[in-house]
Amino acid sequence: MLAIQAARAGGPEVLERVDLPVPSPGPGQILVRHQAVGLNFIDTYHRSGLYPMKMPAVLGLEAAGIVEAVGDGVTRFVVGDRVAYNGTLGAYAEAAMVPANRAVKVPDTVSLETAAAVLLKGMTAEFLVRRCHRIEAGQTALIHAAAGGVGSILVQWAKALGATVIATVGSETKAALARDHGADHVILYGQEDVSARVAEITGGQGVAIVYDGVGKDTFEASLKSLGRRGVLATFGNASGPAPAITPLELAGKSLFLTRPRLFDYIVTTEELDESAAALFAVLASGEVKIKVGQSFPLAEARAAHESLEGRRTTGATLLIP
Repeated sequence: MLAIQAARAGGPEVLERVDLPVPSPGPGQILVRHQAVGLNFIDTYHRSGLYPMKMPAVLGLEAAGIVEAVGDGVTRFVVGDRVAYNGTLGAYAEAAMVPANRAVKVPDTVSLETAAAVLLKGMTAEFLVRRCHRIEAGQTALIHAAAGGVGSILVQWAKALGATVIATVGSETKAALARDHGADHVILYGQEDVSARVAEITGGQGVAIVYDGVGKDTFEASLKSLGRRGVLATFGNASGPAPAITPLELAGKSLFLTRPRLFDYIVTTEELDESAAALFAVLASGEVKIKVGQSFPLAEARAAHESLEGRRTTGATLLIP
């Protein structure tokens, strides 16, 4: 089977095509024949070495497809089930072995392409708005990279929960997308002073929560944009890791700072199922809509990484085996 592996840590040029044998599931495992593979920023962190891992390695943490075989002891799935998963390395391939307790069934109302596009990003949005900091009606949220994969879901879900949303984007085209998703205010962070605009919009009160998946380039503005007892959830590093700070820098307004990871919020199979159920429910309600902005053949994963890191993508991106 075709697979894409990183030969070593580095830029997109380290990605190479390899031919690997189709694995056979062991006890507690399922073999999933992929229909679509999700592309996520964390893939670039693994490839670059920002998140160290043993190389060479087949990248990718998210895909959807059909169960082709099940190992001993598996009762959660049967051959032919439509499933999706995230958090299991090796998705950049035509098929993958997945622990049965880390996959979820995909309801008939959701296409496998949508499931591959949304599961990791949607579960990330779910824990951010419902558990990391539970959005309440009337709160104001600042969401960076609001036209991106996670950002576009966050905007829609925060609006569905009754928040006023201030979105930041990098271009007029992405500003239009953020408005289409329901953002109340849009800031072009390359052209405007983000914290100054937030102060203007909020009458100097600041926001209750900042969801920041950008990292280094937005971190200072994120802190400055918070209101008293505000929460900064810095959950990504699209521009590089956020800088180190001292606890005293949070004291001025009794701020909260967290660096959450999805996988600490779906530790158990029960948490995984609950997160997926909440995501599929909000999709079924129509309050959150998923757009696949672009697709690449699996063999062109390098070009996909270049587009993602060059901020030339909108919404979700798929690799198609």
